[in-house]
Amino acid sequence: MSNISNISPLLLFSLFSLITTTTAVSAQSQTLSSDIAALQAFKSSIKPNTIPSYSCLASWNFTSDPCSAPRVTHFTCGVTCSAVSNTLRVTRLTLDPASYSGTLSPLLSRLTQLTELDFADNSFFGPIPASLSSLRNLQTFNLRSNLFSGSVPPSISNLKSLQSLDFSHNLLSGSLPNTLNSLTNLRRIDLSFNKFTGLIPKLPQNLLELAIKANSLSGSLYKSSFDGLTQLEVVELSENSISGTLEAWFFLLPSLQQVDLANNSLTRVEIWKPGTLNSDLVAVDLGFNKIEGYLPKNFSEYPRLSSLSLRYNWLRGPIPREFSRLKRLFLDGNFLNGKPPDGLFSGVTSVSGSLGDNCLQSCPVSSQLCLKSQKPTSICRQAYGGKPRSS
Repeated sequence: MSNISNISPLLLFSLFSLITTTTAVSAQSQTLSSDIAALQAFKSSIKPNTIPSYSCLASWNFTSDPCSAPRVTHFTCGVTCSAVSNTLRVTRLTLDPASYSGTLSPLLSRLTQLTELDFADNSFFGPIPASLSSLRNLQTFNLRSNLFSGSVPPSISNLKSLQSLDFSHNLLSGSLPNTLNSLTNLRRIDLSFNKFTGLIPKLPQNLLELAIKANSLSGSLYKSSFDGLTQLEVVELSENSISGTLEAWFFLLPSLQQVDLANNSLTRVEIWKPGTLNSDLVAVDLGFNKIEGYLPKNFSEYPRLSSLSLRYNWLRGPIPREFSRLKRLFLDGNFLNGKPPDGLFSGVTSVSGSLGDNCLQSCPVSSQLCLKSQKPTSICRQAYGGKPRSS
């Protein structure tokens, strides 16, 4: 065997360099090949002329490993990685709002370690691939403000880790999936500004916020849809076609704080006193419906309620004096009569809002609450089948 001392210095340097380089390369983890393929398929589905030079996607150059550092010129943003079983995996896709346009590649389903997918505020279109239901680790799914169409895949119920779902401001249609209630970790749903129709299905029991504003939902709100929702705080269902009676159980949901059901077709409201319930109800908007009858006096029994709107309904009768304790009160556009309670104008509670366009007598013209002017006497008489009561 030759003595190492007989090897030339140049050969020794070459051997040392080769060993050092090989060691460095082998020590550097590489992104899982299926993750790279998914990223390539996703970028190839985006129209090239909608990828600005300054954008995240423009920096996705696959001559470089997507997850390996340093990421100075390639994959500078949009991709977050973590080591999983000594392999680098893509765990977050959070694109910048750069008006990207294209469809979602079904191969995104290969990114099985994704915890967040956020493509909000772009111009993606087409259906939401059912294959994305294989993203079992996904916690945040945000496609807000795009052009997605079609229905929500029923297989979305497979996303058992999901905590936040935002598909608002798209062109989605059809009925809401009946499988939503199986998403037991879901805390927030926002499907507002789409074209969904039909009834609200049974909802996930751990839900905190429900927003399905500006769709075409119809029918009544049924107790079975909200059963067991002990943590629900916010309900935003305005600008739909929800009809019938809003029953008393609704306001007794134990954690309810904010309700917006304005611009629907509700015809009646039942409300019980909260009793021993420590209600957190703060704000209720039932304006622009078709609610008939007298003002629901029991709203005044909710100790934290500070804002109430019942404007532009078909309500009649006097304003309960208990409403004077509210901070914001909008009752304009009804057929309320009699003299409004003095407490609304005392200056002690500084109530803001409106009582205009009713049939009230002695509403002080000096008060902003009394704008706009009351209905003509002839309309009020017709509404009451004769002369309206003065108190």
